[in-house]
Amino acid sequence: MTIKESWLLPEGIDELMPEEASQLEILHRSLVDRMRSWGYQLVVPPLVEYLDSLLTGTAKTLDIQTFKLTDQMSGRMLGIRADMTPQVARIAAHKLRHQSEILRLCYIGSVLHTLPEGQGKSRNPIQLGAEIYGHAGPESDVESIELMVDLLNVTGAVSTIALDIGHVGIYRGLAAYAGLTEFQEQALFSALQRKAAAEIEALLVEYQLDSDAEKMLQILAELNGDRAVLQTARQHLQKAPASVQQALDTLEQIAEALAQRLPSLAINFDLAELRGYHYHTGVVFAAYKQGSAQAVAAGGRYDDIGEEFGHAQPATGFSMDLKKLATQLPATKAQPDVIGVTWQDDADLQKLVESLRQAGKVVVYQLPGSEVATTHTLVKQDGHWEVAETGTQTRG
Repeated sequence: MTIKESWLLPEGIDELMPEEASQLEILHRSLVDRMRSWGYQLVVPPLVEYLDSLLTGTAKTLDIQTFKLTDQMSGRMLGIRADMTPQVARIAAHKLRHQSEILRLCYIGSVLHTLPEGQGKSRNPIQLGAEIYGHAGPESDVESIELMVDLLNVTGAVSTIALDIGHVGIYRGLAAYAGLTEFQEQALFSALQRKAAAEIEALLVEYQLDSDAEKMLQILAELNGDRAVLQTARQHLQKAPASVQQALDTLEQIAEALAQRLPSLAINFDLAELRGYHYHTGVVFAAYKQGSAQAVAAGGRYDDIGEEFGHAQPATGFSMDLKKLATQLPATKAQPDVIGVTWQDDADLQKLVESLRQAGKVVVYQLPGSEVATTHTLVKQDGHWEVAETGTQTRG
């Protein structure tokens, strides 16, 4: 790399400038405080862990996204976290398992991806999330959705939120009912995710399934819309196994609860929404900004997490990229007052500077030979230092 190119960052790796960094810090504080007000405890997992710990259980789907390196002390493989959720699950299952029957944890930190998750996405997002461990009912799913929406409202980065809700158990149950092989299930899964109707039809013809199974899988891609689509699904999936009926029951319960708790929220139920299919075990949900196809936050249920850490338990939660939200906030027009101080040795002056900083004021020393724009300056009047408006630049 030449000297001229030494400032370049790797593709997909970005950084924040002062204004965006300030927005991020403000969001960080307000959102963590908000989650704590809901009863969530903050944890701070390490940036790297042993690879087999990071990729435990359902998190093994993160393998391709994880940077790997060798630990010079143990000789074992380490991974740089690509998702903090498995780490928090490890903490919940191993270190906090005896704290309470139901555990609420939140977290925030940088993660690193080998590849961007979508066009224009960062490979080094800052992940914020919250998880509930120890409760398997729809009430905890509703709480996760409520908290996610609440945090998005707090950020101010999303004026109008729309919510997509699905349940991976519906497709999983239908695939089992149809007797699909793993290869067939994956191929049809891919087509359903893309809502590729012609491809779905061709695959189902090729598989030569039972007519009932074929009809139910065929209609799945069309089952999306408002709450009424759940009743439509009941009609078309009458012959589906009990696991599918239970999944529909759960969605009905969540729909009813959200109608009461978030009546103004636009909700779309998509029964072919298979986000995190290999990771989640039940309800999945995502929040979207109006006019955007990219989710600003997403989550869902992932039961039996922690089994490989010796304590299997139900769990549900969500995460979002805080850095992306910070960069979407409108630029702050009002600049803070800056008090300029001429560089000199004066004990009284230093005491005043310290007291002003303790009060949250910005006080900047004018270094010899430098010039800093200020709104106020410290001047000595009748033997006492006072803050006076300047509106001009001063020089040390």
